[in-house]
Amino acid sequence: MDERHLIEHQLSSRELFKGDFLHAFGDTVRLPDGASASREYVLHPGAVMIIPMLIDVHGQTQLVLERQFRYPVSRVMIEFPAGKFDPREASQSCAQRELLEETGYRADQWALAGRLHPGISYSTEFIDIWFARGLTAGERQLDAGEFIEVFTATPAQLLQWCRDGQVTDGKTLTAALWLQNVLAGNWHLQWQSAGPIDIAG
Repeated sequence: MDERHLIEHQLSSRELFKGDFLHAFGDTVRLPDGASASREYVLHPGAVMIIPMLIDVHGQTQLVLERQFRYPVSRVMIEFPAGKFDPREASQSCAQRELLEETGYRADQWALAGRLHPGISYSTEFIDIWFARGLTAGERQLDAGEFIEVFTATPAQLLQWCRDGQVTDGKTLTAALWLQNVLAGNWHLQWQSAGPIDIAG
């Protein structure tokens, strides 16, 4: 499809803020009709989210989830494990590292489901969505100042929490969509073996 009538072109850019995590810019752009406009956005290195699947003693699928307090919204949120890329880190390596650090689990098999852009109007952030199975429990390696409760739930429980508004995290809602379609056999994954994990990033 021809998209030229929708594309904006950067005319200038200036740094607005640089913190330990956030890096914000203000650009002037030329609109498709020739007028100019301002665009403010946050530069982000990208992240991964993992949908870890356990098989319990009854042969039923259990999901590894987290509860974590998120300061900007002042709430404890139910989420799948996730984290941002370290410099020059490959997507699967990041997913394996984050799963181990936050939950203590290692996975034998991995499948890249897709990519999510959670804040397209104000951020360059993208999140790669990974499925993980063949889990082995181990010891977590949380960062200093990181407080996460790990628990398991069935897919049905997660979907009910999404419906009832207990889960409002955007990436976890997207993960639930993927999970529902994968378990129903509508969307297919290409599984691959795990690689080495670089805990140092």
